[in-house]
Amino acid sequence: MVSRVSVTLTQLRSFLAVVRAGSVTAAADELVVTQPSVSAALAALARELDAPLFARDGRGLRLTPAGEAFAPYAADVVGLLEQGAVAVREASAAAASVLRIAAFTTAAESFVLVLMHAFAAERPGTRVTLAVGNREQVFAGLLGHASDVAFAGRPPEDDRLTTRAFLPNRLVLISAPTDPLAGGATVTPGALRERSWLLREPGSGTRAVNERFLEAAGLSVRTLTVGSNGAIKQAARVGLGVALLSYDAVAADVEAGLLGVIAVDPAPAPRDWHVVRSRVGPVRPVVADFLAFVTSPHARTAPA
Repeated sequence: MVSRVSVTLTQLRSFLAVVRAGSVTAAADELVVTQPSVSAALAALARELDAPLFARDGRGLRLTPAGEAFAPYAADVVGLLEQGAVAVREASAAAASVLRIAAFTTAAESFVLVLMHAFAAERPGTRVTLAVGNREQVFAGLLGHASDVAFAGRPPEDDRLTTRAFLPNRLVLISAPTDPLAGGATVTPGALRERSWLLREPGSGTRAVNERFLEAAGLSVRTLTVGSNGAIKQAARVGLGVALLSYDAVAADVEAGLLGVIAVDPAPAPRDWHVVRSRVGPVRPVVADFLAFVTSPHARTAPA
C-alpha cells in the first residue's frame, strides 16, 4: 500500500523560495514572512517526505539529491494551482483572458511581437504579455508555469515540454559590409580561421549554435562575448568579428547595407522556430487558440 503524502501549499512555496534565493533569510524576505516560519515549513516538508531536502553550503543552502528530484514536482503543483486560479477568473468573466508568452531574444526581436499584435487584434479582450530571456530562462519559466507558451530555436530536451516547428529559421554569417568576403563567393570554414567570433552570453541558444559550428569545423578562434543580438550586430558592423545569427534578426540591417553576409560551405544545418508549451496540466482555451493561430498558414508569413 502506498502511503499518502500530506504537503501544504505553504510548505511548497517556502521550499521553492529557498531554491530560488539560496537561503532561509532571503526566502523569508521574498515571501514577506518570518525566518522561523520558513524554517518550520521546510522541516515539516522534510519530515513528510522522509528525506533531507537541503544541505548547508557555507552561509546558504543547496539542494540535496532528494531536493533536486522533488523541485520540479513542487514547481508543477504551485504553478498549476496559480494557472487554475487564472482559469477560474477567466471562466467567471471576472478578468480578461491572459496569455503569457516567453521568447528567446532573437525570436522576440524578429517576429514574436508581430504575432502578438496580430493575435490580440483577433481577440481584443485578451491581454498578452512577453518575457524575454535566454534558453535556460525561457524553459525554466515554462516548466514552472510562469509562462503559457514560448518561442525557441533548438527544441528543448525535456519530456515535460511539447514542441512544434512552425517557421523556417535560416542562419547566416554576418560581418562588416566592407568585409572582403561579404557578398562574394562561397568560402570554407577554414577561411575564417583568423576572424574573431562574436558570441552571446552562456546559456544562450545562439551561442550554442555558434559553438557547435566552430567545433564541427575544427576551428579554434578568438571569441568576444557580448550581451545581446544588438551588440553583436553593432560589433560586426564595425569589423570586430563575425557571428552566426538568425536571418530574421538581421534582415533589415542586411537589406540596408549595414551588415554583410559571408556565404560558407558547409553551412549550418537547417533549423526551425518552435512553439513550446508544458505537457503538464490542462491547456487553457486562450492558449489553445494561440497555438492554433501560430501554426495556421497565414501566421507563418507574419515575420516577412
